[in-house]
Amino acid sequence: MTEHVEVAVVGAGFAGLGMAIALRRAGRSSFVILERAASVGGTWRDNTYPGVACDVPSHLYGFATHPNPGWSARYATGAEIHRYLEDVAATEDLGDRLRLQTPLLSAQWDAAASRWTLDTGRGPLTADALVLACGRLTEPSIPDIPGLEKFDGPIFHSARWDHGADLAGRRIAVVGTGASAVQLMPRLAETTAQVTLFQRTPAWIVPRDERAYDDAERERFATHPEELAALRAALYVEGEARFASRSGDAAASAAARQVALDHLAAQVPDARLRAALTPQYSFGCKRVLLSDDFYPAVASPAVTLEPSALAAVDDDGALVAASGTRHRADALVLATGFVSQRQPYAELVTGEQGLTLAEHWSDGMTSFASTVVAGFPNLFVLDGPNASLGHNSSVLMLEEQAAYAVRALAQRAQAPGGVLRVDPQAEAAYTAEIDRAARTTPWLTGGCRNWYVDRGRLTLLWPGTVDAFRARLARADGTEFTTIPATAGGDERRSS
Repeated sequence: MTEHVEVAVVGAGFAGLGMAIALRRAGRSSFVILERAASVGGTWRDNTYPGVACDVPSHLYGFATHPNPGWSARYATGAEIHRYLEDVAATEDLGDRLRLQTPLLSAQWDAAASRWTLDTGRGPLTADALVLACGRLTEPSIPDIPGLEKFDGPIFHSARWDHGADLAGRRIAVVGTGASAVQLMPRLAETTAQVTLFQRTPAWIVPRDERAYDDAERERFATHPEELAALRAALYVEGEARFASRSGDAAASAAARQVALDHLAAQVPDARLRAALTPQYSFGCKRVLLSDDFYPAVASPAVTLEPSALAAVDDDGALVAASGTRHRADALVLATGFVSQRQPYAELVTGEQGLTLAEHWSDGMTSFASTVVAGFPNLFVLDGPNASLGHNSSVLMLEEQAAYAVRALAQRAQAPGGVLRVDPQAEAAYTAEIDRAARTTPWLTGGCRNWYVDRGRLTLLWPGTVDAFRARLARADGTEFTTIPATAGGDERRSS
């Protein structure tokens, strides 16, 4: 028999659990969460590389409804965050709603029935509304390196860490100097014979200033929740203040850039190495990283910096850099990021015009309110188009999107046939807003290549503060939805 629910949520990471919390708080109980893996946790379940941790302060990187007084340090480790998400799922009593090891294979809008038909491989499922909470850091990006198959040794991506590979005392090559590489490389340098680091582009790195919370602090947070709430509020204000330096404010960017340069100078005494580690693009153009131990590791005898990309593997199994230099290694770690601009799940979702979400986004992701998409009725996308941040906690954005989705679901009772269709003009206007706000930012003009931009448009980042996002979604009053199916064309009337 076909199972039917009001809402099907795909993904059980922060986004999916955040949506479940919002549904529960709104009194909606007819929902399921589809998760392809064997546990909740999303990227914090999948990424288990040495040194994995968050670069947002732990007391801000969590749900407002589920404060955690027990974080061990200013920045939580990946394992801690995974446990936190498991605890949230248990506290919310989501066991009967979770469908683990149940991947979304396809989702098709059924116009006749005004609902979504889902294939999970575990029996038919239909839903009035579909929430894609699949994240953007789920599918590893594997570079196309000629001759890679000739490398005689373990090769794995940082997000699929091979814990069975014996790396102790071996020569390890790491490709990439982004967020994952900056965390894992120092740990490898402690236990391996030699690390060769392939750097296509250096990153701006500022001090992490990590510190542990002692037992007394954790006890005080547990017994005085008002102190924990005050800390979260202060961290939020600090995060919002960082937007200026990331988005191109001249004075703020210059000050932050100098902090990064001073950090580099203090930790790397060799002038030639410092030069190789100094970015030549605007501060904020690429993701700004936090680390206290990356530069000392690079400057140590345990690490060789190759200041160019890995270009090929030759017939002899040597790693050939773009500079022409050849390197030997026993294992190869690809810290090369994720498929973030073209979301893999988009190929699985077909809207009312017979187009997939991937086809709709073929020129770059677009939406209204960073959450709903024209041509895809009763569909909500969390952490999708222009919903990421470069300065503050992404969980804050997910919570706002989930709240917006719940408000929209409440409007279905007044919508014809219970169907919420996004007006294409509303989506176009919202996209134009994004383009205007992004036009002069470092993400587009800063002289770097980043994963925030697709086809010349800023498609991943929200070009504003969290406060501005919250205000923008609050202005969405339902007039973004139409009463005429997109297939009908012509003059589309708006619903009230």
